Amino acid sequence: MLLFNARELFDNPPALFAYLAAIAVTFMTGLAFHEFSHAWAAYEQGDDTAARQGRLTLNPLKHLDPLGTALLVLVGFGWAKPTPFNPYRLSKGPRWGSVIVAAAGPASNFFFAALAALPIKLGLVDSITSFSRISEASGEEIVGLFLVFIASINIILGVFNLIPIHPLDGFKVVAGVLPRELGALFEQLAPWGPGILMTLFALSFVAPQFNILGWLIGGVGGAVFNFIT
Repeated sequence: MLLFNARELFDNPPALFAYLAAIAVTFMTGLAFHEFSHAWAAYEQGDDTAARQGRLTLNPLKHLDPLGTALLVLVGFGWAKPTPFNPYRLSKGPRWGSVIVAAAGPASNFFFAALAALPIKLGLVDSITSFSRISEASGEEIVGLFLVFIASINIILGVFNLIPIHPLDGFKVVAGVLPRELGALFEQLAPWGPGILMTLFALSFVAPQFNILGWLIGGVGGAVFNFIT
């Protein structure tokens, strides 16, 4: 999806290079910070499962899944390596401890987005609106554009991962905060999750009028972006 959107930049090499660089930096940092935050939340609760596997790090190479990353860039749907943890070793208990670990990933994306947007919010830098205008932009405006891009993609990652469909983080959060009996019933939907996600993604391509994911991520993500910027 992101590379497809770059087709208008093919006759503008500097703009295309800047766009591809922004994609690489954003996903390498955003996904790495997301998975590190899962590992850190578990570690702070006494579970060192992820740490023992070398996942308590901001090194993107420890977190990125080659196929998942490639698909994320090409079609807008992908994944990083899931961060392992043992819910029965969490100091907050398997239920609420798992909620904290799951929520830590999307929370980290919103934090990273807010951090990137801070210079813009404070009026320290200006930004151009498109990579196609990069050849006529000042250095400050190019930096601003990178920051806007980083903030936008991290917000999308955060909102997407909070959707309550397995295997996304939002599913674990909802299952944990629901009353115990309802949570157990909700967890029975887990096997259907990947199929539901794939159906929703397919709908966004073949029937844009039913692009439920686009409406959700665009609406909530837009509100979050407006708030932090």
